Amino acid sequence: MFNPFHIAYHVTSLEDARKFYKDYLGCIEGRSTDTWVDFDFFGHQISLHLGEPFKTTRTGKVGQHRVLMPHIGVVLPLDRWLELAQRLEAKDMVFEIPPVIRFRGEPGEQCTMFLLDPSGNPIEIKGFKNLSAVFAS
Repeated sequence: MFNPFHIAYHVTSLEDARKFYKDYLGCIEGRSTDTWVDFDFFGHQISLHLGEPFKTTRTGKVGQHRVLMPHIGVVLPLDRWLELAQRLEAKDMVFEIPPVIRFRGEPGEQCTMFLLDPSGNPIEIKGFKNLSAVFAS
């Protein structure tokens, strides 16, 4: 049974958020008011509310990278990840961590990329050849 998650966080501009989440990430807009907007974030629900974004620090050590914490993310099948990485690169996305393979040859091998939305909220997008390896150790 698939149980989509829901997460809500702040953005500084709904207009900028709409452009980024729709045009860059390919998310579909759902309900909205003048102070928030929902998106289908790869099958999950995110609600973006006007306000001050959460504070982040580069304290997450994963492999060779220091990643921004906290962050949101999604795990995609590798073909969808590659398609999204190509679309973002074609749009000249400035990445926090450019598309890369992490843990090559190890259990849990994954592709990852980190980017920031226009409000500075960090997003990690992972890609796996085999989704059953997401929790491999």
